[in-house]
Amino acid sequence: MKKMKLFLINAVILTATSLLLRTVGVSFNVYISNKIGASGMGLFQLIMSVHNLALTLALSGIGLAATRVVAQELAKDSPGGAKRAMSKCLLHSLLFGCLSMVLLLCTAPVIAEQWLQDPRTLKSLYILAVSLPFTSMCAALGGYFTAVRRVVKSALTQIFEEFVKITLTVFGLMLLLPAGLEYACLAVVAGGCLANVFSFLCSLLLYLWDRRVHLKGKTETPYPMKKVMAISLPVALSSYLRSGLTTLEHLMIPTGLRKSGATTEAALAQYGVIQGMALPIVFFPAAFIYAFANLLIPEITERFARGEMARIKSALSRVFQVVLIFSIGVGGILFFFAGDLGKTIYGNPLVGPFLQILAPLVPVMYLDTAVDSFLKGMNEQVACMRYNIIDAFVSVVLVYFLLPMWGIKGYVVVIFASEMLNTLLSAWRLITITQFRIQVLGWILKPVLAIAGGGSCGKLALLGFTAAGIAPALGLTLSIIAGVLVYFAALRILHCISKKDAVMLRSLLWRKTARAGS
Repeated sequence: MKKMKLFLINAVILTATSLLLRTVGVSFNVYISNKIGASGMGLFQLIMSVHNLALTLALSGIGLAATRVVAQELAKDSPGGAKRAMSKCLLHSLLFGCLSMVLLLCTAPVIAEQWLQDPRTLKSLYILAVSLPFTSMCAALGGYFTAVRRVVKSALTQIFEEFVKITLTVFGLMLLLPAGLEYACLAVVAGGCLANVFSFLCSLLLYLWDRRVHLKGKTETPYPMKKVMAISLPVALSSYLRSGLTTLEHLMIPTGLRKSGATTEAALAQYGVIQGMALPIVFFPAAFIYAFANLLIPEITERFARGEMARIKSALSRVFQVVLIFSIGVGGILFFFAGDLGKTIYGNPLVGPFLQILAPLVPVMYLDTAVDSFLKGMNEQVACMRYNIIDAFVSVVLVYFLLPMWGIKGYVVVIFASEMLNTLLSAWRLITITQFRIQVLGWILKPVLAIAGGGSCGKLALLGFTAAGIAPALGLTLSIIAGVLVYFAALRILHCISKKDAVMLRSLLWRKTARAGS
């Protein structure tokens, strides 16, 4: 029970942090989109697609590797081994971060001219390259704090990083926006990169203090780098191929949209609306899922190392239930309030239709995150690699053929096909190795019925608030709250949530145990 409470407290910390950061991030995206426009957001997303490719090489699976090797050493009650393992993880991240930086610095002119076909991106690529070693080492440190279940330290670092990024970016835009779109993108990129450097310095100081306090044991046995590489390399190879294919896909999108008849600026604007506006809203509530998914990896790693398959299967059942109920509710709210959310958040009527189209995909997207965490915790990262590569390859093929014919509608089809294919393959693998069964009626059909009622009631409430002259933002917030309350009431009536669940959660949170995060 004590360990479960620690898990829940860490999950609450991560969820609260992620929700705060996502709220700030979406608000900041609104600010940036108002400053640089939809076409500017499209150009910025193209720059970031190249950055994501370079970042994949810099990370090379180190976050997962750090979490797993430290968790394994702690499961053996070897704090000295955990310390040595973490030293190898930091060395790994430094080497790959520097390699990625050098490659991007050398290839930036070719990428700007030939890949992105826009020389305005060159300066931003140079700035991004310099930040890669710091981001890589920060990921390793984040993996350590997840493994030792002291996530409050990394949470504080993330909040500090976001504050620095916003401050520097706003200041940079004030100085550079008058010089044109090239320098506006440079200001946004530079603000984020400098924030990454500050985040690494904070994480390193917290790690050194945490290591001195909690990892006091010594071991004379050197920790072999091959143990780190055995976990990181399969993830890295998967990430290289998938990120390369994903970057190719994103670079092909504006070209495909132009072939469908759109101008260059219109193509960038359409791409920016989906990637920079609609998808951030779709993934905003996923903070809850990501928090539990990150914490699941060390828990499943320890149980798998001890051969506790029955406990893994039990945890799997509960996680599937929670994720599906939560994500179906989120998808329903987005579906019913898509137009209102798009207008209220961005003031852009084009966002709403994309939100409504993507809403049914939310359960698939969120479930994929939880499934991947279980697979990685059970040493199935090679399977994840295989499915990610298949998914990315299919996406590139579909982009090549569909976008010239169907334009932006073709890209929406690609998103659906990609997400569903990856989730189905991963879920099938997990079900095969655990013999787990999904309860379709209680976890899918009943929640869908419940959110249909909740969303309808919420829309009726919104009509009433609008007629009463209540401010649109306040009316929308109150209507969503009303819809969520009706949804949970319907879940309770339909026996999707039992009284036992509520009692267990309350007892876990109220029982007196040692504090987490110390």
